[in-house]
Amino acid sequence: MRTKSIWYLVVLAIVLMACSDDDPEPSGPEETNPKVSSSSTYQVLLEENVVYGYGLHHESLNSAAFSMEPLALDVYYPDNDIEKRPVIMFIHGGAFIGGSKSQGHIISLANYFASRGWVFVSIDYRLRDDIGSVPQEWVDFSQLTPIEDVSKFLAIYPAHRDAKAAMRWLVSNASTFNIDTNYISVGGGSAGAVTAITLGISHEEDYRDELSIVQDPSLETTHLSQTYQIKTILNFWGTKVGLDALSEIYNKQRFDEDNPPLFIAHGTLDDIVPFSHAEDLKSIYENLKLPLAYYPLEGFGHSAWNATYNGQSLEELAFDFIVEQQNLIVE
Repeated sequence: MRTKSIWYLVVLAIVLMACSDDDPEPSGPEETNPKVSSSSTYQVLLEENVVYGYGLHHESLNSAAFSMEPLALDVYYPDNDIEKRPVIMFIHGGAFIGGSKSQGHIISLANYFASRGWVFVSIDYRLRDDIGSVPQEWVDFSQLTPIEDVSKFLAIYPAHRDAKAAMRWLVSNASTFNIDTNYISVGGGSAGAVTAITLGISHEEDYRDELSIVQDPSLETTHLSQTYQIKTILNFWGTKVGLDALSEIYNKQRFDEDNPPLFIAHGTLDDIVPFSHAEDLKSIYENLKLPLAYYPLEGFGHSAWNATYNGQSLEELAFDFIVEQQNLIVE
């Protein structure tokens, strides 16, 4: 009897091992995952010029004379009673010189996604002429390195610092807009995409801890205790220059196997941000075997918001990418 029992267990173990070799069925969205709509379904509500923190504006680079100015964002959200909403924080372009959170293409994106169930947050941030605080090591690096436009390069730091402050505000205020912070996307176009890529891939302390609160007292207004985890990055014709700065100035390498999935759309004829920057990012992600969506926009130049790829708009492509990577429920 004992021999038969042992034989039965051996056979059962072999059967179970054979079953485990079968390819598992792909898992679908869990019922607890956020729900979004495949078409424009909800009326879009808007809260404008919400202050997410403050930033210093100097009279000249890092001068003792400065003012503390508010930093604002707009929140677009669906008129529904859904308690778990995914969120997209979007960062405008403008070469760190101009642009705003209310550019026409951003409003279109905001309404596209908010009417389908997302919360969409569009932020302003300090630009070059605001003369935000910059760490001394950035200044030293700019003086020792051939840089075409030093003032524009130095503007990267406060812009990135502000975007991270906006993300911490978002997490801190998630319950106000029924945001599920397990489903955060960050995106941007051009300079905004530079910032979005850095925000998604850098560590939380980057572009935050290089200046102390004594050096920059406005940091105290930026929800420093909040943490976040970005799940997808939407890159419209951006570059990795913000991450390159971390590498060159601080010897911090931030590309690794834990980076979020990356969406790339870039015009092949872009004469502002060369298409090669998209190819560089694609190569890095492929080498790391990370999830990637890559859309070379043939024949398009910079800021190609009206581009299509295989008949799909950029909004549709981004929708599909986020849904797939975040396992959202589409109704």
